[in-house]
Amino acid sequence: MITCVVDYQIDPSKIEDFERFAQAWMELVERHGGVHHGYFLPAEGASDEARALFSFDSLAAYEQYRSLFGSDPDFIAADRIRDESGCVIRYRRTFMRPLLPDRAHS
Repeated sequence: MITCVVDYQIDPSKIEDFERFAQAWMELVERHGGVHHGYFLPAEGASDEARALFSFDSLAAYEQYRSLFGSDPDFIAADRIRDESGCVIRYRRTFMRPLLPDRAHS
């Protein structure tokens, strides 16, 4: 399993636009074989940071999903929310391998 961690710098005055953007991407990840672990948004105080985590079974599965960027109309529409609203200032993508709790011994 591979988990993509996306760190965002967002415009806090456009949080509703960012939430629409996030909802669209959560659905796309799930529809195309991934598991979305959610977006994590500012909760207390002023902050311009947000984070998303989602997983695919393998890097190859992620790359198959990624191949739809720029060609699939739903992917283009999701990016349009970000581009037209200006809710995302910048983002950084990191790939990680999760170490999950061993539930068999609980």
